[in-house]
Amino acid sequence: MIEANATALALAFCSLLTLVNLASFGIAARRIGRLRGPSAFPAGAPVSLVRPVCGVETFSEETLTRGLRLDYPAYEVVFCVADAGDPVLPLVHRLIDAHPAVPARVVIGDERVSDNPKLNNCVRGWEAARHDWIVLADSNVLMPPDYLQQMQAAWRPDTGLVCSTPIGARPGNLWAEVECAFLNTLQARWQYTGEALGLGFAQGKSMLWHRPFLERHGGIRALAAEIAEDAAATKLVRAAGRRVHLVPAPFEQPLGPRRRREVWSRQLRWARLRRVTFPLFFAPEIASGVLAPFLLAGCLAGTAQAWAGIGALAAIFYGAEYALAARAGWQRSPRLLVCFLVRDAMIPLLWARAWMRNAVVWRGNPMDIRPRPARRLRARASAA
Repeated sequence: MIEANATALALAFCSLLTLVNLASFGIAARRIGRLRGPSAFPAGAPVSLVRPVCGVETFSEETLTRGLRLDYPAYEVVFCVADAGDPVLPLVHRLIDAHPAVPARVVIGDERVSDNPKLNNCVRGWEAARHDWIVLADSNVLMPPDYLQQMQAAWRPDTGLVCSTPIGARPGNLWAEVECAFLNTLQARWQYTGEALGLGFAQGKSMLWHRPFLERHGGIRALAAEIAEDAAATKLVRAAGRRVHLVPAPFEQPLGPRRRREVWSRQLRWARLRRVTFPLFFAPEIASGVLAPFLLAGCLAGTAQAWAGIGALAAIFYGAEYALAARAGWQRSPRLLVCFLVRDAMIPLLWARAWMRNAVVWRGNPMDIRPRPARRLRARASAA
């Protein structure tokens, strides 16, 4: 009787977890590639594309070139470089010279408005932008020719911000494919599911703002309210009674090869930022990968029947996840299934580590991720 009850409980728990995830797969599959209703963006409005750049990466020339070859009649590009000695500057100048038809210029120097170096790097570019519609786009976004049209297509009367989550592409090795497993069918899936349910979250990779709206609510410096500018953007937009909307289909970020330490550090940094900025949403992430919960349930039940049922549910879960990748046209290969397992083994470790520290390092910059009130209290205590 005890074994039967344990088996039933284990299977019920795993079935519930599988059903929740299957629902998210279905919602994301229906949402990606589709839009509801016509765009409210003013047709043909000029756009300023502000791109913070720092250092030269594997795909820098391709991704920066794409931004100068957009199929849009009226846009400018403002490159933001914090340091005049940055090695990316010669590349940027060469690309600008090679595309004289596109108004483009470089703004050098940052404004220390926060502990976030990317936001600091964007401030002068934002202020130098000539147009009221401004896209803040990371240097590693691989823009299609209709990039701006896709951003605009998601603008609605209730929109405060349109953005795109990154989709991992062109993985150069196994660990890069593990990062695809994090970015695509896990993080992008839940972001599109949340938006479909009215809980849209901003993503800092590509953000379309209407300058008058943001200026009414503190301007770009208001995004320094949180250590992550996208978390601050989410809260600002919601406080204004507006919504965050996502593009019809997210844009790619080419990865190339990745080292295990790189993937771990990046995912840990993002996990800590989510924990600090949205703790109630971060807490359930411990169950976002099914491997650890399924193994725990199987061990507690300890019966062959439970293991067989859990194995079948795992096959359904990972099969549905792979199907979503195929449906959306994202990275997939036979070893992607192995990457799903590696990712899910990492999730509880990342979750636990995320609660342990209040600092991260990004591109050599130490960042105190505690909320501003906590940092002020600590500073006053130290001064006393």
